[in-house]
Amino acid sequence: MNSLFDVIFTTDFAFSVLRVTTPILFAALGALISNRAGIINIGMEGIMLVAALAGVIVSSYTHSAWVGLLGAVMSGTLIAGILAFFTLKFKTHIILGGVAINMFASGGTVFILYLLSGDKGSSTSLASKVLPSVEIPLLKDIPVLGPILSGHHILTYVSIIAVFVVYYLLNRTPLGLRIRSVGENPHAAQSVGVSVVKIQYMALLLSGFFAGLGGAYMSMGYLSLFTRDMIAGRGWIAIAAESMGRSTTVGTALTSLLFGTADALSNALQVLKIPAELIATLPYVATVIGLVIYAVSETRKKNKKLKSPLVK
Repeated sequence: MNSLFDVIFTTDFAFSVLRVTTPILFAALGALISNRAGIINIGMEGIMLVAALAGVIVSSYTHSAWVGLLGAVMSGTLIAGILAFFTLKFKTHIILGGVAINMFASGGTVFILYLLSGDKGSSTSLASKVLPSVEIPLLKDIPVLGPILSGHHILTYVSIIAVFVVYYLLNRTPLGLRIRSVGENPHAAQSVGVSVVKIQYMALLLSGFFAGLGGAYMSMGYLSLFTRDMIAGRGWIAIAAESMGRSTTVGTALTSLLFGTADALSNALQVLKIPAELIATLPYVATVIGLVIYAVSETRKKNKKLKSPLVK
């Protein structure tokens, strides 16, 4: 037990929590935007995976990490646009479309990697670039806070800023009002001249944009290369985080941090004599437990409303 506390109650562990939360937070914010528009993006896992590969390939061929980041974000947005096109134009079921994206990404990324580099498992032969980490002046010299908050990858700071940006977008802008109105009552929104399809297109593109940032972080920050199925369920965890966060920006950020803590804990426990297979299940077990708690809470609220004397 003392060894466990020695692992958890350290600045290194807190630093790791923020590090592993970054891709989950990006994807969860993307899921939040699309869900508030009334359309669930199940393809977050696949979009992140495609973006991760695109970032590695583009940065390798252009010799620029920043151009690689742009390529990753554009690819994520493109895949989300394809999903939006088939879903909103041809009325493909959004769940089936998202599952198709995930399946395509899992095999398609390996195929594309093999065509370009001859590698099947990882992009070790590609000289891809990595985005920099940032030391924050003054903050880095503060005891305890400095080692936790300074020295992170630049996209980690972008993810924190993104929480405030998404909050402002959804609650303080005309576009955010339209997104929320379409998600809550599309017929009422359409009756006042709001194009439901156009808003849902934009919401899905924005979700792809944020998922692209999460994918870029995985291959250009968390790791310095692309590996097969490297997203490892983080897209699904992000969707769960958004649901547990009750489709609010603050709630989504907090639940993303919760799942990030579980992921960081699974990494930290590897130094102890615990079977690696058991440790690897920790983030997913936390996700299932979280969803069960959320479902029970929602069911109780609905039952209270049904039992209320005001409800006939």
